Amino acid sequence: MIVITGATGALNGATVEHLLKRVPAEEIGVSVRDVAKARHLADRGVRVRQGSYEDPEALRKSFEGAEKVLLVSSNDPRADGVGLHRAGVEAAVAAGAQRILYTSHQNSRMDTPFPPGPEHAATERILAGSGVAWTALRNGFYAHSIGWLLGNWREDGVIAAPEDGPVSWTDRADVAEAAAVILAGDREFDGPVVLTARQAVTFDDVAELASRVSGRAVRRVVVADEEWVAGEPEEVARMKLSMFEASRQGHFAETSPVLAELLGREPHGITL
Repeated sequence: MIVITGATGALNGATVEHLLKRVPAEEIGVSVRDVAKARHLADRGVRVRQGSYEDPEALRKSFEGAEKVLLVSSNDPRADGVGLHRAGVEAAVAAGAQRILYTSHQNSRMDTPFPPGPEHAATERILAGSGVAWTALRNGFYAHSIGWLLGNWREDGVIAAPEDGPVSWTDRADVAEAAAVILAGDREFDGPVVLTARQAVTFDDVAELASRVSGRAVRRVVVADEEWVAGEPEEVARMKLSMFEASRQGHFAETSPVLAELLGREPHGITL
């Protein structure tokens, strides 16, 4: 059996849908906080059990009988993500899983200014010490999030943002499908596997794309870090700024052909 956490969320929910096209429903289980939200899966024959990283006992029961477990990373910046992920890994090991997969992030390392990076790196270390085969799905930066960084370019024809570097913006739907391909397939990925778009682009490139899409000239304007931070609530702005800081250090520039190989087609690019 393959058991997936976070199956009512956008990423792993899409993975379950793709997995249902590849393996019988009775071979799929989901571990969710609220089983009522997974009724649509139960109605199709998927095993639905309640479980959360905050409740290790329930989590272990939800993993019962699993050969493979896919752990989604915590998306709460205020939570102890590493501790929650450790609970997930330990529950999967206790349940007898033979392989643990985890939704990580490209170039996860301890020395990146992007806060989720060290959290993912620490989780990968936990996986490496678990004694169980493991795969870290190092997904590229999700392309839909670029909209949070571009400002009101459609209205004013300007992309005003801090200095940036190349980013291999990657479609979340593509990596969700790739995860299903890996889960259902015989090809084993041991350790980290990088799943990104084919190209890494800068905001200068995005401004050119925006110009073509809109039919008007869109300029790229570099704004000083602190000036940009002052334009919105500080906690949100600091998180966004960390992405720019990491990108100009090259942390998101890596590209890989693996995603295209798994999909059997070219991954989607940025859409504006």
